[in-house]
Amino acid sequence: MKDIETKSVGPLPQGHPEVKKPKIGVLLANLGTPDNYDYWSMRRYLNEFLSDKRVIDIPSWKWQPLLQLIILSKRPFSSGEAYKSIWNEDKGESPLMTITKEQTEAVREHITAEFGDDVIVDFCMRYGNPSTESRVAELVAKGCDRILFLSLYPQYAGATMATANDQFFRALMKETWQPAARTVARYFDDPRYIEALANSIENSVDQMESRPETLVVSYHGMPKRYLMQGDPYHCQCQKTTRLVRERLGWDDIEIVTTFQSVFGREEWLKPYTVDEVARLAKEDGKRRIAVVAPAFAADCIETLEEINEEIKESFEEAGGEVFTYIPCLNAGEKHIGFLTDLIKENLTGW
Repeated sequence: MKDIETKSVGPLPQGHPEVKKPKIGVLLANLGTPDNYDYWSMRRYLNEFLSDKRVIDIPSWKWQPLLQLIILSKRPFSSGEAYKSIWNEDKGESPLMTITKEQTEAVREHITAEFGDDVIVDFCMRYGNPSTESRVAELVAKGCDRILFLSLYPQYAGATMATANDQFFRALMKETWQPAARTVARYFDDPRYIEALANSIENSVDQMESRPETLVVSYHGMPKRYLMQGDPYHCQCQKTTRLVRERLGWDDIEIVTTFQSVFGREEWLKPYTVDEVARLAKEDGKRRIAVVAPAFAADCIETLEEINEEIKESFEEAGGEVFTYIPCLNAGEKHIGFLTDLIKENLTGW
């Protein structure tokens, strides 16, 4: 890859505002996290998240009264308890925040080693803090006239990658001197991502006392209606599972795809993880299963609390005996190496 070109700033007329040396910004984006697990912190976070039209597309006149008067009067308490059970008390933040910081620092170390201070690596959250708008403003203030935006979602969905990109573009609209921008495409079938994912599964299985009978590949769910409207998420999840199955080449372990985190009354993508693990134990007689969540780049409330507590409980109550959760790729070496390569490829020409 050719060195990134950064043009120097020539002499400026007297009284001209300072113009910083042009740099490139790389912004990693994740879903988000509340600032704390108390009621008001949870309410602010949930209000922002559940008010996103990409997430809940019900007309505002119908949805907002229900959200503000009923859902946000109760859900912050239950969600707060869930966050409290996994909170990183030592650092005063959620695991997602801790891991995203670790990922950013690891990627920054690799990028800086190759490009020096000509490329600035930072992170933002779609919901909560640090906001996308604040981090874009900081990069522009540091002289970034080009920004590469990488949302950490392997599979594309309107409610994940698209809304993250939306927020990035909204942030750019507020800049007087708007930087050039690029977004990184979904990478659900990239051989390097599949290799990192398969390798993490193999390493986890090798450390188990006995091999699982079934590997449950659980993805975050979405209303089935979104699939019928043309969202490619479901198909991309299925392909990720197929590619992982082919890479693993296992004959003795069944591999199934499921979807979790159902919200509301309408039908979502099926099978639901919480129901499927119970069925595996009760109907198929499975006693040992492992669960992995490829849609998440970092462990979070949906993996550490929902999978490792609620879904585990569903399996065990149905007669299952050994439940193993395989962590997300997080700041693992292969994951960081892949993300770094992906960034470098998308910086080509800049």
